[in-house]
Order: sequence, then C-alpha cells, then structure tokens
Amino acid sequence: MTAALTAWHRLAPGAVLLDGFHALKHAVRFGADVPVAVATDRAAVLALADDLAPDVRDPLAALVTEVPETAYKALVPRPHPTGVAALAARPDRAAQTATLARLPRTAPVVVLDQPRNLGNAGAVIRLAAGFGATGVVTTGTLDPWHPTVVRAGAGLHFATAVERLDPADLPPGPVFALDPEGEDLRDVTLPDDAVLAFGSERSGLSGTVRARADRLLSLPMRPQVSSYNLATSVAMTLYHWSATAR
Repeated sequence: MTAALTAWHRLAPGAVLLDGFHALKHAVRFGADVPVAVATDRAAVLALADDLAPDVRDPLAALVTEVPETAYKALVPRPHPTGVAALAARPDRAAQTATLARLPRTAPVVVLDQPRNLGNAGAVIRLAAGFGATGVVTTGTLDPWHPTVVRAGAGLHFATAVERLDPADLPPGPVFALDPEGEDLRDVTLPDDAVLAFGSERSGLSGTVRARADRLLSLPMRPQVSSYNLATSVAMTLYHWSATAR
C-alpha cells in the first residue's frame, strides 16, 4: 500500500487521472500506460471486472492496490462510487497530432471550437470513440485531458486521438462546419476524411473556424427550438456519416 501511495504522489502532477472503474477499464483495454491504481475494496473492483470486463480482469488484478477509504479520498477530488482510481501517462502530443493529420483517413475528425463545458467535451470524446472517429480536436482554453473531461469520457480518450490545437493547425481534409445557416445535413454525404467542426455551447462557431469551412451544414430541427446539446449534435452528425458511409 505504501509503495502505491508513494508512486501516486510522485506521478500525479503530470499524469491523467482515471476516476472510476469504467475509466480504468477502458484505459487498460486500449493500451494506456497505467503505472498505479488504488481502490477502497479491491475484491469489489475485480468482481466488477468479472461481470463487465473479463478481458481486463487479469491486468487489473496485477495493478490495483487496496488502500483505506481516507487515503483514497485524499487522492481523488471527487470520489467515484466504484471506489477506484488510477493514474495514466498522457499520450505523446506529437504522436497524437500526427495521427490526426495522417492521410488517407478512414473516419472523420471532430473539432470542438472553443468548448466551455467539460462534461460535454467528455461526452463527445466518448461518442467519437464509439463511432470509430479518428479523433477529437479542441480549440481555445479547455484542456481535453482535464480530469472532469476524462471522467465524462469514461477513459475512452485512449481509444481515439485527443488533442488541443490552434485553429490554424486543424487536420487536413474538407471542413464541414455545423451552423444554423447551412444546408440540411440529410442532403449531404460526409466523406471519411471530413473535419467536422462544432461551435461552443453558448456562442457557436468562431469566425476563424467558420471561415475555414468548405461547407456549412445544419441539423434538422423543429421551428422555435433554438439548439441541441453539443454532444447530441455530434452524435447526430457522426451517425449520419456512419449510415451514409455504409
């Protein structure tokens, strides 16, 4: 136990916090470097693995150290109901950027232009991983690897490329920006190398990203309804891509 806590305090400043069973499960499943994991009830964590993720049960058995609840709560700002947390190495930024820029692509890149809500950003990363998108790029000040984003993304950051970039450095490919003035998404076939840009929850697309757009697209929406949640908009667009790509 002492060794695990010592390692945690040494590694925490530069590491990604994996908060909860599902975040740890996905990080291990998708090859993250996880040097330390702690739990208030190791047997309960392994029982969850037996039920929900038997493919990672053995790695978790070798990794998780049981610690007192007081020690666990001192390590995690917002303790998860599953009582388990871990630290992972953040992927190399140059490698992430290279993955996003590589052509040809078999799936789009999602761009969140100056997002504000950490939970929404995490939900989008979870969606992108589920649809097999190449990755998620954020512009602006929000850190896509913030602990709250990782928690909302259930650790699926490690299943896709996630990076923050300047608008001038967006990945190559035709930019399709979601905007109320755009053409109906249902009339457009999205190519696999598309860059799908979504504006912030409050102010929409920035002028810089809007100017980069090759086409503006709009989502079908009943009159007098002002907007969709950001993650919902991304889900609708990725579903349309996946359906038309097939």
